[in-house]
Amino acid sequence: MLAEQTHTTDETELQPADAPITVDEFAQFVREAINQQPWRANADKEADYADGNQLDSELLQRQKMLGIPPAKENIIGPAIRAVCGYEAKTRTDWRVTPDGDPQGQDVADALNYRLNQAERHSRADRALSDAFRSAATVGIGWVEVTRASNALQFPYKCRAVHRNEIWWDMQSVEPDLEDARWLFRRRWVDRQRAARMFPEHATIIMHSADKWIADLAGEMLEGGQSTGLAQAIDAERAWTVQEDNWYNDENQQVCLTELWYRRWAEVTILRAHTGRAVEYDPSNPAHDAMLHAGRGVLERQIIPKMRRAYFMGPHCLHDGPTPHPHQHFPYVPVWGNREDMTGIPYGLVRDMLFPQDNLNASISKLRWGMSATRIERTKGAVAMTDEVFRRMAARVDADITLDADHMARPGARFEVKRDFQLNAQQFDLMNDSRRAMERVSGITAAFQGQKGTAASGIQEQTQLEQSQVAVADLMDNFKEARRMVGELLMSLIITDMGKAEQTIVIEGDTLNPPRTVVLNHPEIDPDTGIQYLSNDVQRTRLMVALEDVPSSSSFRAQQLAALSESVKSLPQKLQTVVMPFMIDLMDLPRKDQIVQAIRQATAQADPEQLREQIKRELMFELKERELAIKESESEAKIKKLMAEAVQTGVQAAFSAMQAGAQVAHMPQIAPIADVVMQGAGYKRPNPMGDDPNFPQPTAPAVAEQAQAAPEVRQNTSPTFPPVPDDGASPMQGIETPETADNLPEGAEA
Repeated sequence: MLAEQTHTTDETELQPADAPITVDEFAQFVREAINQQPWRANADKEADYADGNQLDSELLQRQKMLGIPPAKENIIGPAIRAVCGYEAKTRTDWRVTPDGDPQGQDVADALNYRLNQAERHSRADRALSDAFRSAATVGIGWVEVTRASNALQFPYKCRAVHRNEIWWDMQSVEPDLEDARWLFRRRWVDRQRAARMFPEHATIIMHSADKWIADLAGEMLEGGQSTGLAQAIDAERAWTVQEDNWYNDENQQVCLTELWYRRWAEVTILRAHTGRAVEYDPSNPAHDAMLHAGRGVLERQIIPKMRRAYFMGPHCLHDGPTPHPHQHFPYVPVWGNREDMTGIPYGLVRDMLFPQDNLNASISKLRWGMSATRIERTKGAVAMTDEVFRRMAARVDADITLDADHMARPGARFEVKRDFQLNAQQFDLMNDSRRAMERVSGITAAFQGQKGTAASGIQEQTQLEQSQVAVADLMDNFKEARRMVGELLMSLIITDMGKAEQTIVIEGDTLNPPRTVVLNHPEIDPDTGIQYLSNDVQRTRLMVALEDVPSSSSFRAQQLAALSESVKSLPQKLQTVVMPFMIDLMDLPRKDQIVQAIRQATAQADPEQLREQIKRELMFELKERELAIKESESEAKIKKLMAEAVQTGVQAAFSAMQAGAQVAHMPQIAPIADVVMQGAGYKRPNPMGDDPNFPQPTAPAVAEQAQAAPEVRQNTSPTFPPVPDDGASPMQGIETPETADNLPEGAEA
């Protein structure tokens, strides 16, 4: 079953980019790790010194033989804790910002919210702090950025990894190991767990011997061994976990090796005119459309492809491409310092070892010298054995009996001497060791929060700044590692978002209200009709950048103090404006309610704002009245138009009746009227208009109608008396009160 995975190949054979790793290649990586410069044993010793384990068993045995009491004053631990406290004090958050494209602001805000959420729930800050402590102590720390193995937990996980679990290509020069060929991690895990992780290889995992595991996994790999340091000889720490598993044949654990390696492949890159480059996919129509439009060019390049394999001894349990969307190792190194020639990491403790040993030795020697006595006596001067005499002389209540006969002899001597001058010299040496610790590390007493040599506040601030300058390189390396962790987390978040539409509600703060951002929203281009995604997360991946934003309470307090001093010199109006920003910098509960109450109280107390508010309300009332008047005028005009329409219709009907009566009385005027109408420009409607459908009574014969026109009925109402005749009237035609007025003179006769 494992034969195909464990075959060997010729070293001259060119492996394809997707070829699995062979046993020979893996063995070559292991041999290369074995032949690296030894540094892990020294790193373990330096870590023990930082933890306070500074006296080994051999030294304790020699001191016991000489009667020197063991003594230790750990000044390395407080210095390292001070540096770690400085990191926690200046801790920053990640912020995603659009990289020069204003259209990516919504996407950047949404990613920023998700990234900050992942920072909290993945324990990224804790993992980085643990790795920083290791980097400051021994020069290297590791942070793993991966997906959680338990689906019930938060999707992403960041954890610190011990330095003795990871081996890497030390020929690489890039800080992020971008040019490293390989990296592997060794861990001892329970066989039951390993068998369930790789069920297809459960048989060999459960029934294989331990010897081949030990031979290949760590026989010659240094580190992880006992340093021989102990608090006392009777409490010596003899074994570490690795050593216990090494020698215990009855254990139920196996050593698994997680190998990450790169293979280089020649690929075709599509580079757009905007500078963005992606691997060309012939099946992607968008890539072909970009080429035909002249918006991109093809390039042949050699790029690395990341792969992952799991080994248990010589057996390959798994091999495949990286499960992560990026081409980086999931283990981010946090560097302290590195040697120029070998690249071996080292931290601040390396230069502190000698002052620490010198200080411990000085304290032991001083304590021994304060209680030590030198006795000069002739043989037989005391009436006891030499062993009993030495024990009695070391006591503070010593009772020594002298031999009277011996002391009576000529030349007999018994004298006790103490050398206090030597103690003073050792006391000066002890103080010099304490001062040497500050000189070699650059970490002053002020940096550790202790009282130093400063005589004023300015001197203390100067010493504090000098210590910050001394650890500037260490903090710069940590900042780069923190940025790398943020980028790996962001790549996982972007990949999990995919192209599905998502609605993200960004929580508001004291100054900004909550807002909603819709990502990957499908839309149609109105010009081309092509469907696209607005706020496309995948396309915006290269439009964002990471920047650090200080978020510690001390930094906010510093900002608050600086802003408070600036606000004092501002006018009252501007102080009111800046007050919400000052509240936002304070660590107060319910800051939102406080800011809202301040704004409401400020708005009520400001006369200018009150006048402006009254003015707006008056203008609104006047506008409403103006609109009501215009609405009334519109209704009146509508009624007037309707009345005029009725009046026009009635006049038209009356005119039609008058014209019909004239034509009926004198038919001969109809042709003449037609000529007159045509001369005036009248044209017959085409098509014909609507029939008014006036009622037609059963009228008498035309001859009877032509005899005489009926007289106009006179008004006989007493309420409306008739208007007296004014004589000749200027009215003509249908304007006359009687039909006879329309006839020419003498026509009635």
